[in-house]
Amino acid sequence: MSDPNPESPIEPTELAHTPPPAPTTVAKLVAEGFGTLLLVLGGVGTAVFASNLFLEGGPTGTVYAAVALAFGLTVVVGAYAFGPISGGHFNPAVTLGLASAGRFPWRDVIGYIIAQVIGGIVATTLLVLIGIFGPEGWLTTAQEGGFASNGFGDNSPGGFGIVAAIIVEVVLTGLFVLVILGVTHPTRGTPLAGLIIGLTLALIHYISIPVDNTSVNPARSIAAAIYGGGDALVQLWVFIVFPIVGAMLAGFAYRALFDAER
Repeated sequence: MSDPNPESPIEPTELAHTPPPAPTTVAKLVAEGFGTLLLVLGGVGTAVFASNLFLEGGPTGTVYAAVALAFGLTVVVGAYAFGPISGGHFNPAVTLGLASAGRFPWRDVIGYIIAQVIGGIVATTLLVLIGIFGPEGWLTTAQEGGFASNGFGDNSPGGFGIVAAIIVEVVLTGLFVLVILGVTHPTRGTPLAGLIIGLTLALIHYISIPVDNTSVNPARSIAAAIYGGGDALVQLWVFIVFPIVGAMLAGFAYRALFDAER
């Protein structure tokens, strides 16, 4: 039988090597939402469940370690699961930092941030729904304890003030973005980028949980604060503004120092 379309034959090998189509904008936004949901569900969920179940009389290093590891692990999983679709930001500060470095289009920033914030809020809402059907008093205790919100002063796990929180958020978010830019560089990056980014986030939490409960991610802070009570909401601005400041400073600095042309 003759070929019905002899002018455009397609060999089986061509089909096998045809690259998949680029993800649509909707797919990217959904991936960012799910990735942020996973991050907040894993990190904040570990914080509220571990704290309520195992703590009597104050925080312990064991719970700190569990929370830090949970945030790191969720980023590793999210990066490999959703990163190929959206880039795996899961954090408004990271999105703005990458845009500042010229590695992400500014026109897509707002959509990504909205998707991230929605994903985070859905995650903490799921935690609240679980708490409603939990042991008597569990949800009340979690919310009275701030629901793993970020804070300073009386709301800091270690009693650190606002200046300490600002320094921590600017410096650690900046370093986080520098690591991301380095390991995901188009020519100098590494296939282990997702693992390195997750380990970096875990390290950041080990450093700063006692200071302000570690934000470095405005979406995570917003998601926890809406269920954390009035004090958490009043102090929330610090954990929106200063992670973004640190991330954008890092983005501009990386572009000038490491990507400048000779």
